[in-house]
Amino acid sequence: MSDKQEMIKKMIEMQKKFQQYETANGVDPQDYFTPESGHELDGYRQEYADLAAAVNAAAHAEVGSKP
Repeated sequence: MSDKQEMIKKMIEMQKKFQQYETANGVDPQDYFTPESGHELDGYRQEYADLAAAVNAAAHAEVGSKP
């Protein structure tokens, strides 16, 4: 499996985990955008954004285009 596929798989897992958290607890915007250290959503947005950017770059590299 390619790195891009692994990153996409990780993103889907993250989405499922987020949806489960949201269903169980709801999501306060403050917890999503500026969670306290140690909060279950701490680092979520940045990690997801980093993965999305890496997938985007990998897809462009595959077809030889520029992001």
